[in-house]
Order: sequence, then C-alpha cells, then structure tokens
Amino acid sequence: MMDTEHDGGQRAATGLLAGRRIVVTGGSRGLGEHVVRLLLSEGARVATCARKPEPLEALRRSLDSSAGLFVRSLDVTVPELLERFVEDAVSALGGLDGVVACAGGARGRGITEASAEDWAATWQMNVGHVARLIASSTPYLREAGGGSIVVVASVSGWKPGPQAQYGSAKAAQIHMVASLARELAPCGIRVNAVSPGSMLIRGKRWDRMRREDPPAFDRFRTEFPGGELVRPEEVADVIAFLLSDQSRAVTGINLPVDRGQNAPTPEGY
Repeated sequence: MMDTEHDGGQRAATGLLAGRRIVVTGGSRGLGEHVVRLLLSEGARVATCARKPEPLEALRRSLDSSAGLFVRSLDVTVPELLERFVEDAVSALGGLDGVVACAGGARGRGITEASAEDWAATWQMNVGHVARLIASSTPYLREAGGGSIVVVASVSGWKPGPQAQYGSAKAAQIHMVASLARELAPCGIRVNAVSPGSMLIRGKRWDRMRREDPPAFDRFRTEFPGGELVRPEEVADVIAFLLSDQSRAVTGINLPVDRGQNAPTPEGY
C-alpha cells in the first residue's frame, strides 16, 4: 500500500475551489485523473486513491511541487481500507469539504454468462463503495458545516444497455443520491450525481475503436446528435461546478453530461 502526501509549499488561495479539501476515489487515470488535476488547478487540496500504486505515483510526479495532493493505493471494496483512507485523508488535508465517488467498474457478460460473483463484485465496486464512502465522510463534512458530495454514475444507469449488472448498479447510485440528498440536507450536505455519456479517453474502449475500427466508431458516433463523444474534461468541469458554491442550491439531482447520447453502447440499446 502506497501512502504519500505531496505538499511542497503553500498553495495560492485562488480559483473556484480555493481552500477546499476534497476526497476523490479512483483518481489516478481517466476521468478521475482529469477531476483531480482540475480541482488542484482551482485551488483545492485533494486526497485520492486507486488500486495500483504506479499511476498514482506518476500523477504525483507530474504535478508542481506545491500541489496539495495526498495519495494512497487501495482497493475500495476491501472492508475498512476505504474508511481508513478517508480518516487519514482528512487528517492530511486538515478537514473535509467535498467528496467525489469516481471509482467504478463492472465484471461479467450477459445474464446467462455472468456469475453471482460478477454481480456481487459489480455491486460492491459501485453501490457498496459509494455507500461506505458517504457514510465515512459525512461526520467530517458535518463538522466542517456542510459540503458537497458528487457521485459519478453513468448514462447506463437510466438508458438501457448491456450489461445489466452494471446498469442496475448505476441506477442504484442515482436513487441513492436522491435519497441521501434529503437525509443529509439538515446537515448542510448536498448530494448529486453526474451521469457521463460514453467518454473518449486515451487508451480506453472508444479510443481503441476509433483507431482500430474507424467504420464501427463512425457508426457509434451516430448515437450522438452532434456526432461527437463526451470528453472527460467536460465531465470534470461539471463535477467542479457541483462542488463549488455556484451550485449551492442544487441537490438530489442526476445531471447527464452525455451530449444527448441515445444508446449507451454500439449494440443499439
């Protein structure tokens, strides 16, 4: 387990999130990395975790020495590790003002092929991890006088597509957000979901399709009225907005960031 605090100097108190202390799960690559970099650029201090230590270390090395970043490698589905990370992150950051549940994933294929273990693992990675993250963060947010929680759901949580274990877990996240927004409102804590559409991330599925099978990629682009997939920077901008005071009257919503996408996969449903 890697555990590193990287804070070589006092960060300037400027930007949309100046002085905020924010925990992000799954922040080493893809959308999570874009979120971490944006929050730091907006003046926040950030703690993030991911399963593999190497991408976290690469992220840390790529940042200016004054970036306020705390990192730890862990599996968010392992009991107690996530809770301990939140506790230590709060200690390193000096408190907590915001949370982004970005870690997620899926296991298994179609309904006749996916095992009970595939369903359980997909559920724990998405629903279980988010529930435990929010439960362990709430006392610290309450202590700070309130805060903002953003759950990264998916277009697959409300537009049907394969595989069902992933879509149902994402739908559960969206419902959890609506419920917890009401439960935590008296504490001054806002809870919202962001549902990205299919994102064009370097090295990931759609980027590989674009390079390896251009005709298939062009067909998939027709699921987007404007003909362009979502970029992770666009989703990160929305997450930063929901963490900021500019969205102080917004809670309990599921905000699609999908460019009006129709089917969430090339399968057409």
